[in-house]
Amino acid sequence: MNRTRRLAALTLLIAPALALGPAVAAAPAAAKCNVEVDSAGKYHLWGEGFPANTTVTYSGSTSGSVPINKSGRFDLGGLTGAKYTVKTADGKTTVTCASVHY
Repeated sequence: MNRTRRLAALTLLIAPALALGPAVAAAPAAAKCNVEVDSAGKYHLWGEGFPANTTVTYSGSTSGSVPINKSGRFDLGGLTGAKYTVKTADGKTTVTCASVHY
C-alpha cells in the first residue's frame, strides 16, 4: 500500500476519535460527597463533581451553604453529625453524602 493510501486509511480511523475526544473529556463528573470523622471527633464534609463557581446547600445535623471552587469541589470541617445531604442552588442535583471510615 503506498503512502497516500495509508494516510487516507489512517485519517478515516483517527478522525472520529478526534471528533469525540473533546466532548468525552468535557463530560462532567458525577457529583458526590463524603463525611469523615477528624482526629478531634468533629465531622469533615467534602464533595466533588458539582458545577464550578456556584454554591451548594448542605443539611443534616447542621445546615448552611458553601461555595464550589473552579474545580467543582468543596470542603467543610468542624461539623457535628455524620449524615448530610448536599443540593445545588438550581435544585437539579441532590446527593446524600456517604460516611467514610478508615
